[in-house]
Amino acid sequence: MIPKLNIVPFVSVDHMMSLVLAKGVERFMIELAGYIEEDFRRWDMFDKTPRVASHSAEGVIELMPTSDGAHYGFKYVNGHPKNTREGRQTVTAFGVLSDVGNGYPVLLSEMTILTALRTAAMSALAARYLAPKDPRAMAIIGNGAQCEFQALAFKALLGIESVRLFDIDPEATKKALTNLAGSGLTLEPCSSAEAAVQGVDIITTVTADKQNATILTDNMIGSGVHINAVGGDCPGKTELHRDILLRAGIFVEFEPQTRIEGEIQQLPAEHSVQELWKVMRGEAPGRADSHQITLFDSVGFAVEDFSALRYVRDSLTDTAFSTDLDLLADPDEPRDLFGMLLRHQKVAAAAP
Repeated sequence: MIPKLNIVPFVSVDHMMSLVLAKGVERFMIELAGYIEEDFRRWDMFDKTPRVASHSAEGVIELMPTSDGAHYGFKYVNGHPKNTREGRQTVTAFGVLSDVGNGYPVLLSEMTILTALRTAAMSALAARYLAPKDPRAMAIIGNGAQCEFQALAFKALLGIESVRLFDIDPEATKKALTNLAGSGLTLEPCSSAEAAVQGVDIITTVTADKQNATILTDNMIGSGVHINAVGGDCPGKTELHRDILLRAGIFVEFEPQTRIEGEIQQLPAEHSVQELWKVMRGEAPGRADSHQITLFDSVGFAVEDFSALRYVRDSLTDTAFSTDLDLLADPDEPRDLFGMLLRHQKVAAAAP
């Protein structure tokens, strides 16, 4: 008999925050980036499909599944830009990791906070392969929920020292300045996107509006810059002027998905892009030279969430950062599920 077949470890929001703080935010993202890199290097082992998306006028709800043959993982995630006006998060998520051999889940976890961490870790990991050598300054345009995670990830993984901030909502920038105080970063609020990108090595765009926007125009981008485009992540939602794409070396996670959701939805299907896993495995070049503009057209892919769930599961050993959740029916005899219901009825009837 295997004990506790009904139990699945559950990581709540409170547990996730405790786990992150116990490790430290920067250490958490460094270690998480290591798991993502490991999984990207074994890319051909994974089932890969564009996420299953249900779009509405207000936003999108998505399922992001993948499997490496030993474990299966999926994330449920939404994106509703209007939510902030109602006191809600733009993005919320939860995820499951399961054993392929028996189909039983081995972890259920919140992924609202975890997605913010993995998105930032993925951004900085990509930049390690694509950014100019020894970058020290970056701009973050869009200072909402993802901003601080991006700043700390680039500090931890690339050694970024200064961050220039801009948002059309000054309160968002003020929030970011407050939250990043004491981080060791030099912070500079800027009055425009044009001002924010002056003199930086890396530009992250991470805005939320569900529309074809032009956050960066061609004249704002000088040679040698690395652009980390995070906000464009569904059909009809982009952040960069098309002319920037025509000048840049473009790198993506999973090309079939990015063609639908990323900045490259603005380009013809035959326009050349490079999947990042090939760069990580040494099968394709990353940055060509110090003058090249590189673009990571980041839309988020299921393998990254799989890596994050795997990392969290491995991090729970000998901690109190999960709850035993009675999630799975476990009858005394596997074929007698109805008998389990009847026995519960007797127990309930006998209770005071």
